[in-house]
Amino acid sequence: MLEINTIHNTIKQLIHRKKMLLIMHQYDKKKERLFNIEIELEKPFIWNNVSLTKKITQEHTYLIQLINSINNIDENIEKIIHILKNYESQFNKNIINEINQKIEITTIEIEKLEFLHMFSKTHDTLNCYIDLQSGSGGIDAQDWTKILLKMYLKWSEKKGFKTKIIEESAGDIAGIKSATIQVNGDYAFGWLRTENGIHRLVRKSPFNANNRRHTSFCSVFIYPELDDKINIHINSSDLRIDVYRASGAGGQHVNRTESAVRITHLPTNTVTQSQNHRSQHKNKEQAMKQMYAKLHQLEIQKKQIKKKELDATKSNISWGNQIRSYILDDSRIKDIRTGIETHNVQSVLNGHLDQFIINNLKLGF
Repeated sequence: MLEINTIHNTIKQLIHRKKMLLIMHQYDKKKERLFNIEIELEKPFIWNNVSLTKKITQEHTYLIQLINSINNIDENIEKIIHILKNYESQFNKNIINEINQKIEITTIEIEKLEFLHMFSKTHDTLNCYIDLQSGSGGIDAQDWTKILLKMYLKWSEKKGFKTKIIEESAGDIAGIKSATIQVNGDYAFGWLRTENGIHRLVRKSPFNANNRRHTSFCSVFIYPELDDKINIHINSSDLRIDVYRASGAGGQHVNRTESAVRITHLPTNTVTQSQNHRSQHKNKEQAMKQMYAKLHQLEIQKKQIKKKELDATKSNISWGNQIRSYILDDSRIKDIRTGIETHNVQSVLNGHLDQFIINNLKLGF
């Protein structure tokens, strides 16, 4: 009897969670949107616009997957209720196992959609850029920035995302002063946006003869790759454009001409750089694309800061905004916002960041 009561309570929980999914994902609006998209896709002229067609077909695929997933959850719950109603009088181990299997499958599907809801913010579905900038700490900070670059590349690889290093400025002796990574994949920005902030390193410096403890900082700024120039107007007189030779590890991939481009938006002191292409024109185009995206993200953050300016714990991208401390000589990493700590330092530096990212997403950061 206890088993039956437990199953009944579990079904009630599944029904409640399904109802919450309908609200969270705006199921009725999504069905209406899918209907309208399918009408649009039947119009012959729409296929002449490649970029528009790509955007619409991607949304079409997403909506079908979402709606089908919710429908499947609903059907599974109905099947569980049907089995329970028809066989409750002759319950046996096989029937209980069948019900439990269906409950397990349904629970997993619900958890997937609950998790997907964490990516419901503007631009979460888009590709993104990661800007890394070494801060105070000299050579150690530049070495730390290089370590973080590798960490994000490894994390992206584990997620199946494609990455491209757009710009990388070598350090004075070791490491790098700055770098920009382009990350392409479903929900790349949604996954990475909580990594915005200052990453603090504490360790015994390998660059100090006395092996003294040293603190270094690296700023990480995540911004989405926008398809257009939404609400951002840039005056050409506000830009300083510099060209230079690409720097790097050396060899055949380092340009011998001044093809690399650095663009500075003077009013905000925002900088973007590109050295990935051999063509100066293409590098300038790439850097301008990043500039629009970066200024757009900065505008969003300014609005968020204004809303929180009466809050003593308001968040902004500054050297005081530490989101995570990596204390290597104590084999400890602490995420400031969630309070999560781990002693598996090497695992994190090898790209296992999900324990921090997922919990930050769940907390709404």
